[in-house]
Amino acid sequence: MGELNMQEMPLPALFEHAKKIHDLASESSVDQGIVKKGCEILRVCEEMIGKLGLFSLNETKDDISTANLKYILVPYYLAELTEKIAEDDRIEVLKASQAKLKEFISFCETMELVPEDEIETSTQGGSSSSVDRRAKKIARFKRQRAAESKLLELKERRERRGRSTKAAALTSPVETGEDDMFDDDGEEEREAWLTTISLALCKAFDLLEMLKREEEILSAVREKQLQDGEKEFSQLILDERTQKAESWHWDAATRARYTKPAAPITCATFAQDVIEGRAKVSQAHDHKHQPLLFGPASLVGMNPTTERQRIAAQVFQPHYSLPTMSIEEAGLTEMNMMNEWQERNVKLMEEATSSWYNDGPKTRPNEDDEEDDNDDAAQEKARAWDDWKDDNPRGAGNKKLTPCG
Repeated sequence: MGELNMQEMPLPALFEHAKKIHDLASESSVDQGIVKKGCEILRVCEEMIGKLGLFSLNETKDDISTANLKYILVPYYLAELTEKIAEDDRIEVLKASQAKLKEFISFCETMELVPEDEIETSTQGGSSSSVDRRAKKIARFKRQRAAESKLLELKERRERRGRSTKAAALTSPVETGEDDMFDDDGEEEREAWLTTISLALCKAFDLLEMLKREEEILSAVREKQLQDGEKEFSQLILDERTQKAESWHWDAATRARYTKPAAPITCATFAQDVIEGRAKVSQAHDHKHQPLLFGPASLVGMNPTTERQRIAAQVFQPHYSLPTMSIEEAGLTEMNMMNEWQERNVKLMEEATSSWYNDGPKTRPNEDDEEDDNDDAAQEKARAWDDWKDDNPRGAGNKKLTPCG
């Protein structure tokens, strides 16, 4: 299966083929060519998953559809197959495998699939004692055994349901209960994939610890060899490193398509076609909404010149207004409007924060004169009121009304 065929195959078929290679490599030793082919298929799967945008960091495991849950295992499968590659530089292989395992664990943690005790252990780092590490391994082993038992139970239940369905189909046609059976199958499939991911997490933590320990041992051995052969570490090794660097730069163009982020697919219809195998990822697609046309074939597409032709062209038109753009185009338009609004707000905020202390209080012309006039008038009014109170003491006008006045 060449690279062109892999690009033409749909994502489910690629994943199933890679899963078969992974299962075969896990059960027994396989040829290195098959292992590398599996790694290549899994990289293509990662590229297609990124282009299709199947996962988002704002989602959790409950938001992911059952059909897409299995694609969470792609980095884990790639890490296990990468670890089985036999190369001279074993440390680089270990680092690549550890990077994929960390990517898988980090994504599962974002999707709320990692147990709480594992998260606490990862946050503490290597400061845990031997007792804590032993308790963690025991708990992880129990979770692994529970997941394996659950998968075996689901497999047996599915086989029993299949045998009963075949027997019922042979005796009498099945007319009732089909919807319930399909719902049970969907729930069991989701439960099976979640259990498989939980089992893969247990194995990923153990494999990550093992690879770290192996890398430490190999690094210590290499450092010891360098110390012993320090005198022989001369121009020959430096020339070899220079040659590797030059070859890396020469091959950068061929590796560019793996390092550059893939262009996202903004059309939901085209993404569904790619998932189901009706379209290719490499196929250029520019989604443009074409409004539906109604009316006689002779009038569709022509420019009516008379009132009679215009009325005839509108005979079979719907009673509602037709859309002028697709959902994707409307979303992009709203996104552009929001970006412009944010840029305008940022600009206004910068102007406000940069000039508020430079602008003094704005005063109207002759405002000082008006304030002085108001102060003088208030002062004269207060003086007049004081003079009146001196001339008219309190209760002076009521003396004749008193009995003894």
